[in-house]
Amino acid sequence: MARDAVVSLDAIVDQPRAVDLLRRALAADRVAHAYAFVGPAGAGRTATALAFAAELLVPAEAREAPRLRTLVATRQHPDLHVIVPTPPARNPKGAAAIRIDDLRQLEHEAGLKPVMAARKVFVIDDAHRMTVDAPEAFLKTLEEPPDRTVMILVLPRVRALPPTVLSRCQIVRFAARTNAALADDTTSALTLFEETRTKGPDALFRRMQSVDRERAESLVDAYWHVLRDVLVTQAGAPAALLVNPAHADVVAREAQRWQRDELLAAIAACREARLALINNNVTPRLTVEVVVSRLLVGAA
Repeated sequence: MARDAVVSLDAIVDQPRAVDLLRRALAADRVAHAYAFVGPAGAGRTATALAFAAELLVPAEAREAPRLRTLVATRQHPDLHVIVPTPPARNPKGAAAIRIDDLRQLEHEAGLKPVMAARKVFVIDDAHRMTVDAPEAFLKTLEEPPDRTVMILVLPRVRALPPTVLSRCQIVRFAARTNAALADDTTSALTLFEETRTKGPDALFRRMQSVDRERAESLVDAYWHVLRDVLVTQAGAPAALLVNPAHADVVAREAQRWQRDELLAAIAACREARLALINNNVTPRLTVEVVVSRLLVGAA
């Protein structure tokens, strides 16, 4: 799976069926006007959506292709619009959702000409968090899509939205992450942790600038599994029982740093952070920064 800033479908390595479907659409120049990326959290749906957006918005032969792909990865490309659930304007602590006003703004933006690319791409992340009346408002845009627009809905299951909405989308299914993908995430999480430990918080802040919710979920999951392995190691279990045996040496060193109470508290903090991400009431970047900071204090 792609790392902190996915800018190419080449980086999506553990969803071959989804990537193959998207590549065939690009090769045949038969890109649908709307897609539904369906699969469990942590499967790489949002990362793949941004990678697909990069393919749609950045010509391969463009002289500034690397810079333009970076703009897509950081969600700063003027023809990429990412809609995410947000709390009510009058209640910042309220439940996050995608509301009719968000979709009306999408419809307005879709009616404008692209600024730099040949198309506009709209990614509706956690589309299942639309308010009850929002899907009906969105249906008109799907039925009469503006020219040169591609819309990507990211959701956990096909029944998360009304059939009238999903029937207008080409469904791309994502499988749950494999053990190999988890090991890859763990490597990234440990690298980030050690870099922050040696270089200070500025290194963490730089690395987290473009992290999205799905990537944040993967990192928090990885830290939870690392702490679980530390706990198992402290109990004297063999490396074969670890979730990530390849990191047994690192886990063994961490096991010497942690007191049991601090370790259990850190595991609980990861669980709380994961639930907060699921409920969409927190900023992904800030959530990962808090978790890493909490782990650094606990392992001091």
